[in-house]
This record gives sequence, C-alpha cells and structure tokens, in this order.
Amino acid sequence: MEEKQTLITDEEVIRLENVSVQYRAPSERFNTFKEYAIRWIQGKVRHESFMALQNVNVTVKHNEIFGIIGNNGAGKSTMLKLIARVLRPSTGRVCVKGRVAPLLELGAGFHPELSGRENVFLNGAMLGFTRAEMNRKFENILAFSEIGEFIEAPLRTYSSGMWARLGFSVAIDVDPDILILDEVLSVGDESFQRKCLNHIENSIKGHTTILFVSHNMTLVEDMCQRVLWLDHGQVKAVGEPKSVIEAYRKAQKQ
Repeated sequence: MEEKQTLITDEEVIRLENVSVQYRAPSERFNTFKEYAIRWIQGKVRHESFMALQNVNVTVKHNEIFGIIGNNGAGKSTMLKLIARVLRPSTGRVCVKGRVAPLLELGAGFHPELSGRENVFLNGAMLGFTRAEMNRKFENILAFSEIGEFIEAPLRTYSSGMWARLGFSVAIDVDPDILILDEVLSVGDESFQRKCLNHIENSIKGHTTILFVSHNMTLVEDMCQRVLWLDHGQVKAVGEPKSVIEAYRKAQKQ
C-alpha cells in the first residue's frame, strides 16, 4: 500500500484514490480443510470473484469525526482494513498519515488465552509502544475499562461487554492520530457506552480523527461532521450527515 504523503494535503489524513478490492472465494462450501485440500489437489476447486470495493474515492480531514454507513456486506469493514494497513487494495492508492488505532471488530487483536493485562501490553506493542510506556499507561487503561480484578483472568472468560470495555480503553489511551470504531459502542452496558461517548466528546474530539461505523443512525448524525454511504462496495453519497442518512433511509424503504 502506498503512503506517499505528497498525495495528501495538510487538511487531510486519509485519501483513497480509485480503490478497488477483489476477493476470490470457493464457489462451494467445504466442511473441513482436508476436504478442501483433496479437492484442490484434484483440481476440482472452483473460485468465484466478487468486488468488495469498486473505484472508491474518499478523503477524510484532519481531526474530523467521519461516519461510514451501509448495509452488511456493503464494504465498510474492507475499507477500514485498508486504512488500518492490514489489507492492500487490488487497484488504486490508499494514503494514510499518522498512527492508527483500529477497533475493527470486537476483540480484534486480542488473544483469548492471554489475560487482560497481557493483552493490553500485546496491543501496545503492536501499536509501537515500549513496555515502559505501556507500564505508565496501564493504570489509566484499567481504571477506564472498569474491569477490576478480571484484568488478570484469561479473555476467554470475559463477557462481550468486557471485551469491548478493554478494547476501547486501550485504543483511546494510546493517543492515536486516527481512531477506528467499528460497531464497538453497540456492545456493552448503556452506562459504559455513555462514558465512551462523553470521552470522545470532551477529550479527543478535535484532537483525533475518528472513523465511526454504526447502524445507529441517530448516533451517527449526532456525532459526525460528514458521512459516507457505501452500497455493494460503491460510494452512494458523501456529505452532511442529515442529508446522507435521509437518502440511505429512503433507499431502505424501496
């Protein structure tokens, strides 16, 4: 993936230029890897190609909260993975400036057999922080997550809400330039969701670029300065939240 900063203006942190992503998948379902391997050796595995993204052109401005909406399978997660540098486009350019803290999905980057504490340090290392730096951050992460003594327990013993608490707490404390939130606030109790939203509003809004994916249109409209609507991998609209969301809702009724 190209990250030539000369392609981005001073006001931008993300630019996608004519970006397409094509996936290949077996045309039939295999119950086991052994079955797949045998059919592959026999030359009987057929693949189908589909476009997850098609000719996407999008820019995200410095320190804005940018919403991304669309039905399941619209290409939202694929786009976020490109920005998080865990996926390369089939064609086109993806340019990103700064440190990205991705919460692409609940528990992404966590290991279920490691304790909460170990996962905090593992995620910090993945984001480029030293152990000493994470030691200084740890108490704040623990306090915000409200995990308590469970921080020493394996993550496989956590509820989905606890996974979300810990993941969000790590992401916001590593002081990223770009924070990716993919349906993270749809999991967990209401009081913690309010705490996260208050933190975004009072502490990092205006200091961090936030990519916000949610099916909660009211939340998207309240939080975001601009919204992108993706449909079957294509950009349907980009602009002021209210008008884009109205167009999206109208299309759902047709």
